Amino acid sequence: MSEQNPNCKDVMQHICESLGEDLESDKCVAIKHHLDNCPDCQKYFNTIGLTIDYYKKYNVRLTDDAHKRLMNFLDLSDCDK
Repeated sequence: MSEQNPNCKDVMQHICESLGEDLESDKCVAIKHHLDNCPDCQKYFNTIGLTIDYYKKYNVRLTDDAHKRLMNFLDLSDCDK
């Protein structure tokens, strides 16, 4: 997945790889359909995207503790730093 600006296909690929699934599997097709049609998921991913953009734009540096709290808040604590 492109670290700089992932596109929708990159995100889906990452999700499906994390699940051990092929992009064309029934599970990944169902996830994509859900993400395309769920306003709550769309808001969630938009919020994450905005947060990442602000961090990049303003070159924000966080302490490890603040980073962990943010990742927990975004429910991304299982993602690498």
